[in-house]
Amino acid sequence: MHAWPASEVPALPGKGRDLRIHDTSTDGLVTLDPGPVARIYVCGITPYDATHLGHAATYNAFDLVQRVWLDTKRQVHYVQNVTDIDDPLLERAQRDDEDWVALAERETSLFREDMTALRMLPPEHYIGAVEAIPGIVPLVERLRDAGAAYELDGDIYFSVEADPHFGEVSRYDADVMRALSAERGGDPERPGKKNPLDPMLWMAARDGEPSWDGASLGRGRPGWHIECVAIALDHLGMGFDVQGGGSDLAFPHHEMGASHAQVLTGEYPFAKAYVHAGMVALDGEKMSKSKGNLVFVSSLRRDGVDPAAIRLALLSRHYRANWEWTDQVLRDAQDRLARWRAAVSRPDGPSADELVEEIREALADDLDAPAALEAVDRWAARQQAQGGTDEGAPGLVSRAVDALLGVAL
Repeated sequence: MHAWPASEVPALPGKGRDLRIHDTSTDGLVTLDPGPVARIYVCGITPYDATHLGHAATYNAFDLVQRVWLDTKRQVHYVQNVTDIDDPLLERAQRDDEDWVALAERETSLFREDMTALRMLPPEHYIGAVEAIPGIVPLVERLRDAGAAYELDGDIYFSVEADPHFGEVSRYDADVMRALSAERGGDPERPGKKNPLDPMLWMAARDGEPSWDGASLGRGRPGWHIECVAIALDHLGMGFDVQGGGSDLAFPHHEMGASHAQVLTGEYPFAKAYVHAGMVALDGEKMSKSKGNLVFVSSLRRDGVDPAAIRLALLSRHYRANWEWTDQVLRDAQDRLARWRAAVSRPDGPSADELVEEIREALADDLDAPAALEAVDRWAARQQAQGGTDEGAPGLVSRAVDALLGVAL
């Protein structure tokens, strides 16, 4: 599966700072110190609907992580999946009387278009669950053969008790985990499971549903969590720098994935930091496909909204915050974009060297994009009020805003 084209990231003078970011597993800030190549895995979409602003906010956060690392002169090895086979996809295809493969391909293509328009840097490896199945099957077999998985009516479940570190990613208690499991695709009430929280690794073939050869597992399809584990281990290995996604993935997805990988390899941890973006709401409720309260990036683009304004709207809220999308949020972003473009269109201006360092400092401090925007606002206000004599300043501001914030002026 191919990703989307990369926009050029301008080079800036000097060097950025190491990133200090909130780690869910410790509930505190950690300073990331990758080697020459920083490794990040971000969970991708289930392509049964278009990219909504909740998606965009999440991928915007991890795009900033990449940009901070690139500014430290590191390379970035970024991997993202596409869950192109799962119950929600099949249910939507059945509802709309559409082939599930065609649905997945169409929505994945639209996602690529949205990411390109928003100037999100693409992953080096963009892997679909279906294409990962040949690598998933042996992992499930290994877990089963090691006694860390068991069969129930043909389905294969992972035993969470096989991992002594289970629960350390989300830090939830058993009652909360059980409730979230039921809410987020698990089946804690299924009779016969050794532990209600045990997640499915391999679902035996169901009538009328697609299935694949699972060797000794029989025909079926993979569970959600093992998909990402197989892809991450294949392309990043254990102990990569950041596992990222929305805050609703901390449990069960990232918790279960970490346990799968740790039992498979005997190593700990799966990722050095678990980083989660907040939820975007509309009309008082979390924006989600199940609720149908969505604002789509593609719809905004069709209405003529500049993607740079959409990105500025996302940047105006801290990535970990839960916040609500409103028309006013977008209007404020459009006004800000107009001010910035007017400021950099002049032939000279106030020195921007200090501004570049302010943006770097803000982003290195747990991706504080709102503080970075305010720093650019101050420079633009000085430009409007008094101008300046530095002929290179407007160009430097444009390059810095592009390189570090992903906004093209």
